[in-house]
This record gives sequence, C-alpha cells and structure tokens, in this order.
Amino acid sequence: MTDQKTDTALSSDPTEVRRQKLAQLREKIGDVYPAHFHRTITNAELAEKYADLADDTETGDVVTIAGRVFSARNSGMFIDLRDASGKIQVFSHKDTTPEEARELLPMIDLGDIIGVTGVVRRTKRGELTVNAQKITMLTKTLLPMPEKWNGIADVEIRYRKRHLDILSNDDSKLRFQQRSQIISGVRRFMEDDGFMEVETPMLHSVYGGASADPFKTHHNTLKQDMYLRIAPELFLKRTLVSGLTDKVFEVNRNFRNEGVSTRHNPEFTMMECYWAYADYEDIMDLVERLFESLAIKIHGSSEFAYGEHQISFKGPFKRVPMPEAVKDVTGIDFLAMKTDEEARAAAKAAGFEVEKDWTWGECLAFIFEEKVEGTLIQPSHVTHFPKDISPFAKEVPGEPRLVERFETYCNAWELGNAFSELNDPEEQRRRMVDQLEQAHARGETEKQLDDEFLDAIDQGMPPAGGLGIGVDRLIMLLTNAPSIRDVILFPARRARD
Repeated sequence: MTDQKTDTALSSDPTEVRRQKLAQLREKIGDVYPAHFHRTITNAELAEKYADLADDTETGDVVTIAGRVFSARNSGMFIDLRDASGKIQVFSHKDTTPEEARELLPMIDLGDIIGVTGVVRRTKRGELTVNAQKITMLTKTLLPMPEKWNGIADVEIRYRKRHLDILSNDDSKLRFQQRSQIISGVRRFMEDDGFMEVETPMLHSVYGGASADPFKTHHNTLKQDMYLRIAPELFLKRTLVSGLTDKVFEVNRNFRNEGVSTRHNPEFTMMECYWAYADYEDIMDLVERLFESLAIKIHGSSEFAYGEHQISFKGPFKRVPMPEAVKDVTGIDFLAMKTDEEARAAAKAAGFEVEKDWTWGECLAFIFEEKVEGTLIQPSHVTHFPKDISPFAKEVPGEPRLVERFETYCNAWELGNAFSELNDPEEQRRRMVDQLEQAHARGETEKQLDDEFLDAIDQGMPPAGGLGIGVDRLIMLLTNAPSIRDVILFPARRARD
C-alpha cells in the first residue's frame, strides 16, 4: 500500500512499481478498468444516514461505496476512501473480509480508485467504517499521488495540473465548489428578479461592446475573419429592441487579447444584464442586493474576510461622483476646468505624465485610476464618469461632460460597470463614429462600425439600465483568493518549451 519497493521482484521506481502491479492485477482479475460498477450510496450520504449510529455498533446494513484511496495503514487493513463528497474508512480483516478480497490489498496503491461492498459500523473510537466483504479494482493509477499534507508547492504546477492541486488541496477543492455555488447563485438571483437568460454569439464578424484587443480567427466556409467575443453588450441590447423581454441577462465567457496578471486572464466570465425602463440608480440597488445575497450564500453573513480586510456587502454602498473622489484625494477640481488644455496643465502641475492629446475626461479618469482606486477598500459605487470614455451612456443632466455611469469597486478592484444606456440612435451613431476614428488614429485599423447594431437601435430601444460584472474577481473576493488563476479551473498558461 505504498509507492515504495514492496519486495525483491519489484522495481525501485514508483511508477514502474505501479505498472508491475497493474500487470499482476491483469493476470489475477482480468479487467482492471471495468466499464460497469454501481455504488449504492455516496460517502456524504452514508455519513448523514448513520450520523446517529452509536460507537462500537454494527448495523448489518450492506452498502457499496467507491472512491480514491487516500491513505492506508496496517498493510491496507485500514483505508481512507474518498469520493467527491467526503471520506469513509474501509476495514479489511480476515474475520470479516474474504481472502479473495484481501489478496488485492498488496496490489493497491495510494491514488487507486476502488469499489467496496460491506457492512456499516462505527468503531469504538467513533469512526464510521465499512467492513469490506468485496473489493473491486476500478482504476489503477500509474502515477504517485502528491504529498497529502502540503499539497503541491510549485504554483506553476498547481495551475498547469489542476487535477493534482484539487486532489491534494482541500482549500482549492472547496474554492471551486464555491465558484459553482456563486455562479448558480447569480443565475437564481437574476431569474428570481424577473430577468430572462439568453445566449449570444461568441464568434463576431465585428467586435465591439468594450474597448479591448480581440482574438482573431477565420471561418473557412464563410471565407471571412471573425473575432472571439469581447463583450455581449450589442447583442443583448437587440433583445430589448425585439421586445423578447424587458429584463435580459447572460452569464458569458469573454476573450480579450491583453495582459495576464493576478486580476486578468485572457478568457474570463462576466454577467451582463439590461433592464428596460430602469436607470443606473436602479442598477446600483440591483448590484447591492446581488452581492449581499452571494455573501450570505457562501459565508452565512454579508460580512467576510479578504486578506487583512473585513469586507461588508451590506447595502447601501458608498456612492461618490468621480470628479468629487479625485478632488477629495488630490485637491484637483476638474469641474472648475473648461478646456482639455486646462486639464492637461493641472495634471502636469500635480506631477502626472499625460499625453499631449488627452481630453479633459481622459485626464480625470487617469488620475482617478492612479490615486483613488487604491483607496476603495469597502464596496463603493463611483459615479459620473467622463463622456469621453463612455460612448454608450446617457449624459448627466446639466453636465454634458459627464454621463450616468458607475463602476463598483471593492478591495481597490473594479467589480462592475453600469450605465443609463444611450438609446438616442443619432447620438449613438455619432459617438460610435468618433470612437472608431480615434481607434483608427491609434492604429487599430481592423475595428469597424457595427451597422447591424445601429440599424437595430434605429428601430427603437427603450430606456434601460445596463450592467457588466466581473464574475471571476467577485469569486476571488468571496473565496479569499489572491489570484484570478486560483478561481479559474484551467487558467491561461504559457506553452511549455
């Protein structure tokens, strides 16, 4: 029951030992990877069913369980068998286990997957146990298990071989179980709030809906280049035009051909929604209710720890306009400035390096990112973004340089982005044309105008609030994960040389 040499006939190489045992098993039992095996109960169900069983008691009930061998003691007499739901002890002794089953024990290694049929009992020490009557080899593993106490120390191996990380690290396993619960929780919350989920294309002939570099591919039959989705926005808005529903959402995979960091992965998950006859303040309320519900789902409370901080998702969140936030932190009053030149001069005077062609709004947004973002630890809605960088949002009444847009921040991270959506077709076209001209001036020559979207908006889209939430970052917060790669099962990795 170890990965070491067991007798003089076996190799000293752990992998070779396993291959030799596989040969012995094939000779003894034939099929070592049987297609048909049916357990009668999971380990968790077994533990729940017999939770009240007294110590030193045998039930007489016969069950069939299955799982991976995680530890073995006394030459396999005691085995800890784990399935996805938990651990159960298996006991094999000459008084209870036939010799045919016990003969398999020397050929079983840590990591092997076996089935066990036997009688349920609880030991004198209180351990729920199955007294083995029959042992079935289901999968002989050919590689040693990771060291069970410390898991995998090499972070790169953890990300590249996630199956080993989860096998050896209960915290990692729990985190991905919680990820599933969070995504399920997002869907249930949105549906309970009256939103309808739809699916939009991942392959776009024209990329848009966000400012990002796309991944490019080619469709052989259509004989045209296509792009992996960077955002579903323009398709989701068309559903509002169609009248299919007034409240639409999608949990979607997006792809952006940009940097990799602890908060960025080229492939990531978003929840994006649009709500007809609502505005960005309605969306702020929605975000607060959603975030609080997820915290309670995972932690049983709206408060939880992330690193050294105690985070509270109890609404209402702090709400602050971007110009006010910048003024509070830096003293620079952008609302008092009238021109782009004034904004650039003020930024330079404060020690910031800005480009010679930057607008008033670009200077404001840059200084916010440099000086304010890092101060936003508790959840906060930063509102009133510059129109220069927000082509799909409605203007703030009385201040045409700003729009009804907010981003939600927590732990100095952006978690969500939302607008009172622009639905004036002529203004929408003007802004998209301006954005396209700026992109072409920067050398982004492949970017095109999405005429199909503009044609749909000409048909008339109701006033609406829209929202995009970075699900992976939200999961990082709720599971206390230091890197986005810790919450994505198979993150992007550089190819091996």
